[in-house]
Amino acid sequence: MEMKLKGKRVAILATDGFEQVELTDPRKALDEQGAETHIISPEKGTIKAWDMTNWGDSFEVDKSIDEVSADEYDALLLPGGVLNPDQLRTNQKAVQFVREFFQSGKPVAAICHGPQLLIEADVVRGRKLTSYPSVRTDLQNAGAEWVDAEVVTDHGLVTSRKPDDIPAFNRKMVEEFREGVHVQQHA
Repeated sequence: MEMKLKGKRVAILATDGFEQVELTDPRKALDEQGAETHIISPEKGTIKAWDMTNWGDSFEVDKSIDEVSADEYDALLLPGGVLNPDQLRTNQKAVQFVREFFQSGKPVAAICHGPQLLIEADVVRGRKLTSYPSVRTDLQNAGAEWVDAEVVTDHGLVTSRKPDDIPAFNRKMVEEFREGVHVQQHA
């Protein structure tokens, strides 16, 4: 089997309350394609997932946000969950980390509530994307064109609405991450 992402390093930015399947399934798809993935979080140690209706598993943080730079990674994955992006968007280092991927044209994939962090990083204006329906108005108010589709791609930015969309999300994420830098990806 061809390893489409061999040699690529992918940052997964998350904190407590991320939707478990929105991290585990995309990470598995990336790992299966040969990517090296790191869970990045504001704090070292472990972070706790939300699993649909209750707390889920704990996951080891590979590196804290203080230890990394976007320069060290080829792409960024932003899992959703209601609590996760809400906490991350108040952390200026996390917001700057996201913004740096856009400034350097690197691909980014965000699912469900994950695009809330994109709003805070001020990178959605003039972009087409999707999200969990409750984030629609926030995205539109931030200047994005919101589309109700299982996956939307806009110059290296991949977005999906919910866990049911993960198969389509994973396919497009792998494709965009494989392509690498997108000239029209911008902050």
